[in-house]
This record gives sequence, C-alpha cells and structure tokens, in this order.
Amino acid sequence: MAEEELFDLIVPPGVPRLILMDIVKQFDVEVVRRPQKLHFANMDGDARELLAFRGKREVVESVQDYLYAQLRDYVKEE
Repeated sequence: MAEEELFDLIVPPGVPRLILMDIVKQFDVEVVRRPQKLHFANMDGDARELLAFRGKREVVESVQDYLYAQLRDYVKEE
C-alpha cells in the first residue's frame, strides 16, 4: 500500500500562539520544523527554522484558509 503524500504549510513568523494552538486542536495536522532559506533584505540565503503545519492536502488547504481568516480578524482587532 502506497503511503499518502503529506503537505506542509509554512507558518508566517509572528503568528500568535493562540491561533497555532487553535489550529492544532481543530484540524488533523501536526506542527513540524522546516529549514527555509530566506530571500529578503539582508538575510538573502540565510536559513531559518520555521514552523509548518503538516497534513493531507485537503486538510492543509482548509488550514490555510482558516489561518488567513484568523490573521485578518486579529489585525482588525489591533
């Protein structure tokens, strides 16, 4: 039996912990660390370890929609 492919959604730096914890409780994803090269400002090519949500494609797509909606609401409250 073939193993199902998993997908990662990189979490933008600065996402509040409450949103991260809420996503883990609501969706079938795990939080993983992903080394990622950065390409902006004075960090061009520097590698940073970022967080990502890992799960099945359709779940990760739902997490992305939910995450961006939560971030929009969070910014509006500030």
